[in-house]
Amino acid sequence: MIGNLLAKIRTDKKLTKTELAKSTGVNIGHLTHIEKEDRNPSYKTLKVICDGLDVPVQPLLYTYDRNLTDEQRDYSIVDHINYNSIPIVNSIIGYSVCPKSIGKASFIMRSFDSSMAPKIDGTDFVYIELNAPLNNKDFGLFQFNNKLLIRKFIIRKKDIVLRAENDEISDIVVTKSSEFYILGKILGKNNSNMTEIVEF
Repeated sequence: MIGNLLAKIRTDKKLTKTELAKSTGVNIGHLTHIEKEDRNPSYKTLKVICDGLDVPVQPLLYTYDRNLTDEQRDYSIVDHINYNSIPIVNSIIGYSVCPKSIGKASFIMRSFDSSMAPKIDGTDFVYIELNAPLNNKDFGLFQFNNKLLIRKFIIRKKDIVLRAENDEISDIVVTKSSEFYILGKILGKNNSNMTEIVEF
């Protein structure tokens, strides 16, 4: 996945592989192998490439060693990864042990509404893996038209739908003109007392 994402970023920045190779000192053949997913870059090489692309390295690290499924390729997941931004944290209320079973979690946050009740209550804490590729029916954290949402990710033949568990909330159909980013995959939840972990 990281090679696909680097190729997209380079294209977004309107750079040729030759230009990127020249500015970074990374051999053009090696860049080609990385973009074709034949090789993963070392951390040092990834850092150099990110510097050359003028993007932060951390969001790309979450995509390291990930292989895309055909379904993820079909819905062009790399078009929906927010690669040049990092989360804003309003406050840290503490730390929690991350269970081994959901060891890929990047952080824990409190659910902010009841749109996913009863699966995720508005007082639950959710474990989120940043920039994780989603499969059909996964729960995720999304940015949709500048609003953060927790929803079920539904892949249909011609579009993507963000679905609430609350039947009173309408589905959101993602269109080509939507500002839509997959921020992360919800791996599980913990109740408001942080005493009962439920994995998804």
